Amino acid sequence: MDWSDHMKISLCLAKEALEVGEVPVGCIFVDNDGNILASGRNTVNETKNATRHAEINCVDTIVKASFLEKLSNITVIVTVEPCIMCAALLISIGCTNIVYGCANDRFGGCGTVLAVPGLENFL
Repeated sequence: MDWSDHMKISLCLAKEALEVGEVPVGCIFVDNDGNILASGRNTVNETKNATRHAEINCVDTIVKASFLEKLSNITVIVTVEPCIMCAALLISIGCTNIVYGCANDRFGGCGTVLAVPGLENFL
């Protein structure tokens, strides 16, 4: 599947994050039909909580919307390779399909620094 249109949405979220002083990372969760189930951006500085990465904010949306049964069927579209923390969280909730825009040379959990066990499909 061509994820470029979905990546554009994630990039807009990353731009929004940058405009408010956050690390520019944007993320969306997409189901098998291409529907966006959740979207998020980094809110670490805004919330003064170092765990408020874009992926975690998306997981919170999924949990609140009771889409938990769909997690194994989603694709994560994120502008930057998930950090080890986020990659581990995605695996623990059953998500293994991750598309990212660029590698994360400092904290990458999809193989750049560490391949979190259980990851199967990432592009």
